[in-house]
Amino acid sequence: MAGSKGANQVEKIKAIDFMYYVATREFMEQWDRAKEGELVCRMEKAIGGLPRFASIEEMLRQMDDAGVEKVFITQCKMWSYWRKWMYMDTQLEDVLQYTEQYPDRFVGLAGYNPFRIKESLAEIELAVTKHGFKGVYVHIYGFDIPLNDPKMYPLFAKCVELDVPVSMQVGHVLEASPSDGARPMFLDRIACDFPDLKMIGAHTGWPWVDELLSVCYKWENIWFGVDAWLPKYLSPQIVQFINSRLGRDRCIWGTNGLPWKESLRQLCDLGLKEDVQRKILRENALELFKLSSKQESTKPLVCVSPGVDTRVQPLMPAR
Repeated sequence: MAGSKGANQVEKIKAIDFMYYVATREFMEQWDRAKEGELVCRMEKAIGGLPRFASIEEMLRQMDDAGVEKVFITQCKMWSYWRKWMYMDTQLEDVLQYTEQYPDRFVGLAGYNPFRIKESLAEIELAVTKHGFKGVYVHIYGFDIPLNDPKMYPLFAKCVELDVPVSMQVGHVLEASPSDGARPMFLDRIACDFPDLKMIGAHTGWPWVDELLSVCYKWENIWFGVDAWLPKYLSPQIVQFINSRLGRDRCIWGTNGLPWKESLRQLCDLGLKEDVQRKILRENALELFKLSSKQESTKPLVCVSPGVDTRVQPLMPAR
């Protein structure tokens, strides 16, 4: 057994998934109905619907089985570019059913509607100050404004005031909306105007990955969201950034609904350094969102990384 330690790196980590949706059967059935009559793109048809669980307890069972300690539930607000209505209108109560029943397992991120600024800011303040939400999530595409639009600046100021991060999907979008308003380079201008605003560029920024890497290298207050793609499809420059001196503290892991166990297995196969595994899967999220580091009685993830497969794989589209 002398060479076994060198052949395999074993790391036990209780993972934190920073990117998920309300996934009750009732909510997803409502989403299915909302999609009727909408323009649906090729890859959205191929991938199918968002994940759904028979109960929150079933979701917890699968989290435990995969070694996931906490999951962030977003109050996602998606405006239909095609039909001009809020076709995913997640309510505060939809998220609270997770965070109030199981506060050690679920974390809330409030939503934002740039067409209803005053109401949105009031609800964000309520979510953070009364209900313990840890940030805000923005899905900008259907609104058809860029991330650095003036309608976004009140949100950024409120996040600085409340000292919470804002997570913004950047890169292309799976739904039938223009993607160019979410180019990662917009975060550069936002950081110039709000140097104290903590931002996450979620979904890797593909196909503008290098833009997101650029702003994460440049700014102290921008994090790289390694979510919405199975790790075997990550481009080589992302893996290099995760493993780098400047990148290891600026990456957080999520799934956006992809299977936890498979995502974690593939991440373990990337050949990441041991301390990097801990940072991306847990420690960076604990620090960024100011979470308690209390260890829950979940099954620990066991990462075994016998080597790195450097072959270039086709990308799996993100939502």
